[in-house]
Amino acid sequence: MQQAQDPILTVTLNPALDLSARVSRMQAGPKLRLSAPVWEPGGGGVNVARAIHALGGSVQAWVALGGASGAQHQALLHQQGIVPHVFDAPGDTRQSWAITDNDSQQFRLQLPGEDWPEGLAVQARRDIVAQATGFVVLSGSQPDGVGAAFAQELAQELGAGRLIVDTSGAALARLMEQPLAQARPLVLRLDQAEAEAQAGHVLAEATDTSGFAQALVARGVAEHVCIARGADGTVLAGGAGVFHCRAPDVAVRSKVGAGDSFTGAFTLSLARGASFFEGLRLGTAAAAAAVMTDGTQLCRLEDVAQLLGACTLSPMGA
Repeated sequence: MQQAQDPILTVTLNPALDLSARVSRMQAGPKLRLSAPVWEPGGGGVNVARAIHALGGSVQAWVALGGASGAQHQALLHQQGIVPHVFDAPGDTRQSWAITDNDSQQFRLQLPGEDWPEGLAVQARRDIVAQATGFVVLSGSQPDGVGAAFAQELAQELGAGRLIVDTSGAALARLMEQPLAQARPLVLRLDQAEAEAQAGHVLAEATDTSGFAQALVARGVAEHVCIARGADGTVLAGGAGVFHCRAPDVAVRSKVGAGDSFTGAFTLSLARGASFFEGLRLGTAAAAAAVMTDGTQLCRLEDVAQLLGACTLSPMGA
């Protein structure tokens, strides 16, 4: 029996058809023979939707797709039990590759998405708002032609307490530099590298990350700010305080999808009525579970359930 939850809509403006394969050794010069490829539907919001589905949640995926690779992407989503709401995007949906060698080194290559013509981003935003009835997760990069203010404009149209954002580049810089006076994102998630780039210095300890996250909340960047610290877990700051959830030690096979697995589990927890800090624990378990899987695979329900008890939640001082 499916657990009761609020609706979740994930949004992927710049999806990718993901290929993962193995090679004996990555080197320049000779032809490198790969193992049989594994194809997966990818992109930030798509992976968040896949993680929610894997954890037994209900989710609708809004995805901008185009061309033959977009059709393959959509077919793969259907195979995984996710029926997407497809928004017609220009050109062919991009591809990305994750190649792992026998020394467990992983090489990640990504193509850019097609440029969006003027006015298409406005159509997309209206279509998203028309589909949204609960939480909305905007995750992943933006194609060229989508303005840096897209996330903020979407937050304002949705209203307060609904939008969870995990983005990068100019869109992230805009959120940081020009906070909204009203209808801010409910949650902004950053990884360690993004947080340090925005802070302008290394966040060596969890206390450094905590201070930076609190400063962002105080400036009105978002109601809650979540910063991943890799193997050290995640820090979450909000009106109820600041907590650090430490991740359990696991064998790392691939780091692809850890952040999206976190966001999926975190959002699902909120949609089921849990507190932000309970969501922090579930998200941390899901991120740890994701790195235990190969290639572009995400978290598995049985791994998340096993790891949850080992995720240690600690309050941090102001």
